[in-house]
Amino acid sequence: QLQLVESGGGLVQAGNSLRLSCAASGGTFSIYTMSWFRQAPGKEREFVSTISTNAAGTFSADSVKGRFTISRDNAQNTVYLQMNSLKPEDTAVYYCAAAIGWRVATQSAYNHWGQGTQVTVSS
Repeated sequence: QLQLVESGGGLVQAGNSLRLSCAASGGTFSIYTMSWFRQAPGKEREFVSTISTNAAGTFSADSVKGRFTISRDNAQNTVYLQMNSLKPEDTAVYYCAAAIGWRVATQSAYNHWGQGTQVTVSS
């Protein structure tokens, strides 16, 4: 059973950067498409960014394009989310998730989820 643990969240001022990490264990990390989702208070969880198994393909939501970059290191069983130019509206709990196949934003296709890490951006 693949287990995912996020880290790197925190409180930052608008305009600053954070890098989230998601460490995987208990499974073959390299066969999974990895994605980041987020859930703001009072809102539904939404798709942020996804990366293919070999990192050749990535896709991000319009709201974060040009600011957030997803990457992965299959040797380290870790996926990252580099978040630059953060805005108060990026405040949310960020989750990483794993799926078989290119699933993008289809949350029901993701079989494995982390516990989340809080990101708070102050204005």
